[in-house]
This record gives sequence, C-alpha cells and structure tokens, in this order.
Amino acid sequence: MLSYLRERSVTSVLEDSSGNGGSSVAGYGAAGGLRVKILAPASTTPGKIAQVRAYGADVQLVEGPREESQKEAIRQADDSAFYASHNWQAFFLQGTKTLAYELWEDLGFRAPDNVIVPVGAGSSLLGCYLGFRELLNARQIPAMPRLFAAQPLNCSPIDAALRAGVDAPVGRPVKPTIAEGTAIARPLRLRQIIDAVRESAGGTVAVQESDILRALDSLCTRGLLVEPTSATAAAAYTELLESGAIRVDHTTVVVLTGSGLKAAERISELVSTQR
Repeated sequence: MLSYLRERSVTSVLEDSSGNGGSSVAGYGAAGGLRVKILAPASTTPGKIAQVRAYGADVQLVEGPREESQKEAIRQADDSAFYASHNWQAFFLQGTKTLAYELWEDLGFRAPDNVIVPVGAGSSLLGCYLGFRELLNARQIPAMPRLFAAQPLNCSPIDAALRAGVDAPVGRPVKPTIAEGTAIARPLRLRQIIDAVRESAGGTVAVQESDILRALDSLCTRGLLVEPTSATAAAAYTELLESGAIRVDHTTVVVLTGSGLKAAERISELVSTQR
C-alpha cells in the first residue's frame, strides 16, 4: 500500500489503529521516507505506542472506543495527508496476502487444512483468503484451507452475524476485553469476512475472557510470548478441537500476530492470576 502511494507522489499519510496496524504503517513509512501520523485509542497498550513513536511517527491518542480513532482520522484526512487505513485501503490487503504464500512455502508448498486467525478488522484473515484463493486458481493447492475467525466473546460481531445467518451487524453486547487488538464492534469488511469464512467452509469462535487467559498462560509456558489478542486464536484452537470441528491429525496453523514484548507488564499481571 505504501509503495503504491509513494509511486504516486504521496508523501504524508495518517492511519487509525489499536496498535499493530499502526506500527506496520509507521515502520514501512519510515523505510519509505513518508511522514506518518497514527491515531489510536487512549487505552492502547503503551508498548505499542512506544513502537510507533520509535519509528518517528506522530501519535494522537483519542478518547473513547476504537471507532472514535477512525472517525477522527477521517476528519483529519485532506490534501496534505492521505488516509492510509489498513481497514479501508485494498492495497493493504494485497500486502497481507503474502501471509498465505509464506505458510504455503513453510509447509513444503502445501496448504494447511485449517488456519485460525484473531480477527478484529479482519485484514489478516482476508489476506489469507486472497492469497490461498490465488494459489487455488493457479492450481498450486488442491483446496482452500478452512479459515476460522477467532474473537473474544466480549466483542464478537463476526461470530454474532455468522450464527444469525446474516452478513450484516446484529445485536450482541460489547464489553471490555483483554484482546484489545480485536475490539472492533463494527468491522468495515464484515460482509467480506463472512463470505471468506463461508466459502472456505470455516467458521467463527467467540472465546470467553477466562479461556483467553488460560491460552495466554499456556503459550508463555511453551516459550511463546504473545500479546493477549493472539492468545484468542490459541483458545479458539482448543475449543475447535473439543467440539470436533477440527482434528488433531489436521495440519492447523494458529496465527500469533503480536509480540508480547509490547505488553510485557500487562501479560505478567495476567499470567500471575493463572499460577
């Protein structure tokens, strides 16, 4: 996305993010010589904001839920700064699809049976869908992997819509969650996410906060320090196994998207409650 914008003489961008998307835009912007401003919720983990600032990006913290950062970014976008949103811009998804190609290569040029992704805005899941669909169309894989969207039950609009049999928002209470990276109550690409899950014969999993905590602790004891948002995918894996939706003899990829170093103090507090 940023390469495309730079080729078209865009020199300044802004983006709204709860952390990781903003870090990516800030990092690639620094590498490409673009000015970057990131708008993030005031509640964002400080370690994520520190990473954005380390890249040299400007940061504005916005009070209120995640959606307020998006509204403020759109208000500020003008001729002097392009709105380079990882939720809105199609070329961002064209970048995230490389995840599917990397998994295919890492598995000896085979597709996994299942891919479980923590989902907020859905860019990682949609990137997997685009990449694996291209591999399928190129006859490099015999079938699409089943794609599973993992969300915290406290903020699970995709699971709510899929279970209601629709591709539009439905009513389900939204509460605070330790999986802050997925705390998006009204994802812009909800319909596309639902279509990708259905087309791949996958599904959604809404995970209790207590199960996210247990998964986080389990990952840490295995030497995998990830942020709580990523632990949602690991908790979903356990639930899918227990329900029989996937089997232990399947090749299943659990995507862990964020380093725990960004939230080390918070993780220390959380895992101490499990021991």
